Amino acid sequence: MTEDFGEYISSLRREHGLSLRDVGAKASISSSYLAQIEHGRRRPPGPELLKRLAPVYDVPVRDLLKAAGYLEEAGPNLGEEEEVELAFRYIMSDPRYKSGARVKGKLTTDVKRFIVEMYEKATGKKLLPGG
Repeated sequence: MTEDFGEYISSLRREHGLSLRDVGAKASISSSYLAQIEHGRRRPPGPELLKRLAPVYDVPVRDLLKAAGYLEEAGPNLGEEEEVELAFRYIMSDPRYKSGARVKGKLTTDVKRFIVEMYEKATGKKLLPGG
């Protein structure tokens, strides 16, 4: 989907009624750089920038990572457990999330979902679809 990445983020921006300057200000990036991406003159940005764009567009970071070509397309439907597991792994790899680092032992999917939901509330990042 990387060929269509610029079109994809442009449509997300328009759906939310945002200008390039609005998105740039909220994600701390240059609006001219964003315009170049939208028009296909630049490659999709790196994962760190996509993490900043996701809350602006109100989409899971994972969706932007897939659209930019950083993640392979999953099968038609990932199960709920797989979605929770992927989100949980993302949280555990976030060096700024110190409280998640103290988790020990095997956790149930419900406990992982709770941790993901708390992370989403604390950071404003959507990691799980429909959440």
